[in-house]
Amino acid sequence: MKAFDSKHRILILGASGFIGNAIYKELCAYFKTFGTYCIPKKAYAGNHHFFQYNIEEDDVYKILEATKPTIIISCLRGDFRAQTIVHQHISEYLLEQNCKLIFLSSANVFDAYSKYPSYELDKTLSDSIYGHFKIKIENMLLRLPKKKVAIVRLPMVLGSQSPRLKEIKQHLQDKTAIEIFPNIIMNVTTDSKVTQQIHYIINRNKYGIFHLGSTDLVHHDEYIKDIITQISTKNGVAYKHVYTTNEDRYLAVLPKFNKLPKHLEVTSTEVLEDLLK
Repeated sequence: MKAFDSKHRILILGASGFIGNAIYKELCAYFKTFGTYCIPKKAYAGNHHFFQYNIEEDDVYKILEATKPTIIISCLRGDFRAQTIVHQHISEYLLEQNCKLIFLSSANVFDAYSKYPSYELDKTLSDSIYGHFKIKIENMLLRLPKKKVAIVRLPMVLGSQSPRLKEIKQHLQDKTAIEIFPNIIMNVTTDSKVTQQIHYIINRNKYGIFHLGSTDLVHHDEYIKDIITQISTKNGVAYKHVYTTNEDRYLAVLPKFNKLPKHLEVTSTEVLEDLLK
């Protein structure tokens, strides 16, 4: 095991979730790493690196004072208003301390656009409540000193333990219809690739906006069918076709300015292969 990098103390807000936990597992062997969880679990009971934290009830300052992070990674889920207040408090902390924030955002900050894929410096615009919320947090963070913030926009994140894959498997087991969107063109990634990319951003002290999706684009309906072919031998799978528009609609985040090294890129085919690991 590599010796701890004493330069950084990392706090992952939402470390019990799918992506947050993957990031914790990637970083904890290299840095002094702390995480938060909301719902009590035996696994965290004796772990002094994990703190119970309810965003609607608890003050994030107490966690910040206890862990004294130099890097905060925000993977929080839950009430949008409570999350907004948390990020306001984090913004104040960043201004006072030698600390940086990596904020996990979403391709949904562009979901009002449809004609093209989206790049880092494109203007955000959303029709969804979720996308509008992510834009609100992004805009708050973009007012901070540039070197204090990295915004990581993600497309659909898959992996052997991903909620999306579990949902598909449950539908297959129950023989219920799986929703597919024939007109959506998107890109994808895996939890393992995202964690490697975030590790690189930390090591190289990167800041700014990052689009961490696959280098190629796929149609949602075809890709979901490819996933099912990859994980199941069942025939006669039921699909529910959802048409949000009559024409192809892009919901994809591609890098133009902040490109990562080739070995940190991923293709949609590699994402499929990762599901069997």
